[in-house]
Amino acid sequence: MADKISAKFFDFTGKTAIITGGAGVLAYEMVKHLVEQGCNVAILDLNAARGEQILTELAAAPGKVRFFKTNILEKESVEEVAGEIKKSFTTIDFLINAAGGNHPKATVNAENSFFDLPAEAIRFVFDLNCFGTIITSQIFGRFMAEQGFGNIINISSMNAFRPLTRIAAYSAAKAAVSNFTQWLAVHMARDYSPRIRVNAIAPGFFITDQNRYLLIDAQTGELTDRGKTIIAHTPIGRFGDPVDLIGALFWLLSDASAFVTGIVVPVDGGFSAFSGV
Repeated sequence: MADKISAKFFDFTGKTAIITGGAGVLAYEMVKHLVEQGCNVAILDLNAARGEQILTELAAAPGKVRFFKTNILEKESVEEVAGEIKKSFTTIDFLINAAGGNHPKATVNAENSFFDLPAEAIRFVFDLNCFGTIITSQIFGRFMAEQGFGNIINISSMNAFRPLTRIAAYSAAKAAVSNFTQWLAVHMARDYSPRIRVNAIAPGFFITDQNRYLLIDAQTGELTDRGKTIIAHTPIGRFGDPVDLIGALFWLLSDASAFVTGIVVPVDGGFSAFSGV
């Protein structure tokens, strides 16, 4: 009986997921596992070379994968892609807003004080993380409103819970993503359909191409002081592995969480629970 319930909850066969930033380290893990479960996935990303690699890597998977070179900050670009996706798949079941990241020039360091952070770098971080999430939610959320169901997962961050030193713009932008997640959850359920849910995942510390320089010394390969501090404040005692996000993702996408909307789930090895003493 329990096996039948689990199979019903986590059966993604024939569903369609749109994943922004799907060529990135963490998002690719989501793409891979969903396709392996028979879900059809449309990847929206600017990295066309990596997109082609992914199509080759997942060619034999049960689910279909399509790649669309897309600038999620240009509404016209996203709308054009949305039309193509709609023609290819009968429904749009899931939207995972995984595109995001920081900018080195928006990071405070010895050469770059907070008072001198370039406005264009700060704006880039806000646009990519917050505005990009809002644009895609507008466009694909409209499809969900018309069909009466859907599921949106935003990617927040530990920085939204406890802002870290040095990355002021990124911390503030991810806090905005968490707030927007709650707002959109209420809006979609009350104004369109209670079958449209919106939640977020807040990853703890995972090593990606964008933060590696902050956590790993390029010359020695050892943890930086910042990296050591993070591990010391993570009760599980390690950085996250991309696969660590999949359980939370599958739960939020599935009917196992049918009564869950408007929450932000930390996947952080206990970082947000630890006071430091």
